[in-house]
Amino acid sequence: MTRDALAFVDDDGTRVLLDREEAMSLWTLTDALEAATVSACPACRARVVASVALVDLLEAAPPHPRAGELLELADEAPTLHVYVSDLDTACQHRTWRDPGYAEWREAVADTLEEPRRPR
Repeated sequence: MTRDALAFVDDDGTRVLLDREEAMSLWTLTDALEAATVSACPACRARVVASVALVDLLEAAPPHPRAGELLELADEAPTLHVYVSDLDTACQHRTWRDPGYAEWREAVADTLEEPRRPR
């Protein structure tokens, strides 16, 4: 059984889960979502991404098997942001100091477990 490594979540709690292989390939194909990132933890892959920029980034990137689900999530997101949670890393986000952290934490608090295994 493959464990989930990344979770994309909107403000309604809708989520798309990627396993480790899917996450690594997405990270490579999109330059770690850099062009869509509004705020990020410097110690892990947790971040806040702009929904419209995520759509543009995925449409411009080489094909990814989960791109359709991620595009739908971003297109249907009730707010301007989608939140990425790094399920592979036991990070406390202590160095994530901008206001995006509070927004990210509020969005993912009710929908995701804490990370399961340290990197």
